[in-house]
Amino acid sequence: MAVRGAGSARLMALAGMGALALAAAACSPGPPAATPGTVRVVAAENEYGNVAAQIGGRYADVSSVESNPNTDPHTYEVSPGVAEEVQAAQLVIQNGVGYDSFMDKVEAATPKAGRAVIDVQHLLGLPDSTPNPHLWYSPTTMPKVASAIAADLARDEPSHASYFEARASAFDASLEPWLNALARFKATYPGTAVATTEPVADYMLEAAGTDNLTPFPLQADIMNGVDPSPQDVSFQSGLFSGHKVKVFVYNQQVTDSLTQSFISAAHSAGIPVIGVYETMPVPGYDYQSWMLAEVQALQRAVADKVSTARL
Repeated sequence: MAVRGAGSARLMALAGMGALALAAAACSPGPPAATPGTVRVVAAENEYGNVAAQIGGRYADVSSVESNPNTDPHTYEVSPGVAEEVQAAQLVIQNGVGYDSFMDKVEAATPKAGRAVIDVQHLLGLPDSTPNPHLWYSPTTMPKVASAIAADLARDEPSHASYFEARASAFDASLEPWLNALARFKATYPGTAVATTEPVADYMLEAAGTDNLTPFPLQADIMNGVDPSPQDVSFQSGLFSGHKVKVFVYNQQVTDSLTQSFISAAHSAGIPVIGVYETMPVPGYDYQSWMLAEVQALQRAVADKVSTARL
């Protein structure tokens, strides 16, 4: 996800939301009331929404703001309907680190007494200067998010606290296939050299024990919509022409002419290419199966030299 400016929120998203959308929400009666006995939850990204739905089960009504993996999340614009959903929500989940700061604007414009907000950045104790905002790719993130969701749902529906707690425990257990796949890859292919465009899957690549040879300034420039330096571009190109990496990982949702040139260079050098996602692919995946599929794509690339452009 491009953060569009050093340490800032996505300017394109904020510019596009406009005061009219928020004003419309403020004057609107909002969406219908939630079913009695359920908690209304709004997640900024569908990966968090999916986890909330798994924890909440039949006692949560969950919607996600960004849920289309076939669109560029950098250009997301808040609609009056989204603002209405946030206005009605009892629990909001957002990533933080400047990734979805449009949610802060919506929440401020649609105040609601007692509404809880899980900001994953703050939950993890991360500073605003955290260079990689794609927190959901870290294996340590979602268990903490699941626990926080269970606690907040129990606050609103205390009679179902044990239900939420049990589902959070089941969620943690369901991550084992992904964690085991990461451990197996790390043990089988230690220090595998990779190249990337943006740091979308960097946390997972680190957990898999890979060696990302792409300079982080180049990754950050592409993420932030800034032209990388000629020196970094030349270095990256040399990773392909010199066959110095085993895999090339790029952000499948956001490409430009530079990314396409890297993809072409990787293909020309016989280096497998993997497209990774910022938004959970739907239908067909939940958070766990999505993360596992990404590791399996990495495994196929290294073991069989098979590219996976799309899941």
